Amino acid sequence: MTRELANYVMEKSKELIVAPSCSAEAKAAANSWIEAAGTEKEAEETKKYLAELEEDVMSIDDLIGLLESDMGTKIFGAERAAAMIQHSKERKAAGAAYCDCPACAAGAAILEKKEELL
Repeated sequence: MTRELANYVMEKSKELIVAPSCSAEAKAAANSWIEAAGTEKEAEETKKYLAELEEDVMSIDDLIGLLESDMGTKIFGAERAAAMIQHSKERKAAGAAYCDCPACAAGAAILEKKEELL
């Protein structure tokens, strides 16, 4: 892994960790990767980290589905869910593939580098 790529993933990992929308599992995976960076455990932790991000980064379709569900209304409230649905549908029409919350945005940015990381 190049120094530039390592720095990029480190920066995005730190953004992920502090994101309010970050799951405990993704936060733990990011921290484990950060601790392993530059060590003999880096390759193993990279694979685990990417697998966790693939589970946690929400597709735009899954996000819209959640927002349109009773659970989405319960989590966000009807008014906020409606606004988020509109925003998400506009993003999807423009070609977005993932949720744009801070955690998903950081995770998706890392996943875009998956081939380089493996």
